Amino acid sequence: MSTPPAPPRAALLLLAYLAFVSLGLPDGLLGVAWPSIRADFDVPTKAVGLLLTAGTVGYLTSSVLAGFTLARVGVGALLAGSTLLAGLALIGYTVSPGLAVLVCCALLLGLGSGAVDSGLNAYAAGAFGSRHMNWMHAFFGLGVAIGPLIMTGALSAGLAWRWGYGIMAAAQLALAAAFALTVRAWQRRAPAEPGRASAPTTPTVKVPVRTTLRLPAVWSGTVGFALYVAIEVSAGLWAFLLLTEGRGLSAAVAGGCVSAYWGSLFVGRVVQGVVAERLGTRLVLRASLAGMAVGAALVAVPATAAVAVLGLVVVGFAAAPVFPLLTLTTADRVARPTRTAPSACRSVPPGLARQSSRLGSAS
Repeated sequence: MSTPPAPPRAALLLLAYLAFVSLGLPDGLLGVAWPSIRADFDVPTKAVGLLLTAGTVGYLTSSVLAGFTLARVGVGALLAGSTLLAGLALIGYTVSPGLAVLVCCALLLGLGSGAVDSGLNAYAAGAFGSRHMNWMHAFFGLGVAIGPLIMTGALSAGLAWRWGYGIMAAAQLALAAAFALTVRAWQRRAPAEPGRASAPTTPTVKVPVRTTLRLPAVWSGTVGFALYVAIEVSAGLWAFLLLTEGRGLSAAVAGGCVSAYWGSLFVGRVVQGVVAERLGTRLVLRASLAGMAVGAALVAVPATAAVAVLGLVVVGFAAAPVFPLLTLTTADRVARPTRTAPSACRSVPPGLARQSSRLGSAS
């Protein structure tokens, strides 16, 4: 009988949480910062699609290549290098003289963030349970909740939007240093419990990409991820404009409401990570989809701003467990018969699905 997986090391778990905070920060900043960026560079509102497209291309590229990269350099080196790349891209945001440079920085940010997303999800799927997987993704919600507050605070203080990205760049570089110092720790295996024999090692199986792409569950999973992320991202991206231009709220209040939306995502993942362990993932996913529909209806009806804000919070809380639970159960859906190496990459790269929907949400 094989031994149960050892609890994740506290230091690595903390770094995983902080990494997902860093993944969420850019998403939270952009929705509030874009009106100022648009005015600064004198570009139309729809130009935000260029940033989202560039970020998507970078995210997709690094997500698809994450399995190959993990097999060659290991998860620790991948996280350190990718986080450093994302930090340098954010520095580029702060000094960008125009939209063209900003688009290039968005591409680099997507490359770095996509590798962190896929690398951590691949590691967590084997090392963490449903509770920690939900909590790890909860910190993504915390990051996007903090992002609007950072940018709203900077703009309210009379500072340029660049200051918000500068603060985020400093945090990202600090995280890159932490990953660099713990590269070896990510490679270590937990020792067997005293008095208990080590579990037999399962042979590693490498699965060609073309074999993966023949699995119907891979494509249905990709569609499912993309539809979910389209809802999550579009709600957070356009909520600021909806509340200011469509519901008459001030910029400061609307920024706080956007943070409330992302904050509900964080709270929902913390709470429902425990609920999923007790009630099962299938029941939680069904309830979440129903809650998302109710919240979306509240946002869509032509009512007061309070109703729209309530709808956003309902959408965030209901949507909270969907992405982490779909990620955690991907192997079950594709009926993986053996434990595979990271290079096998049989599961849908979460970063790929997360970013593929952003093109649609920008239209």
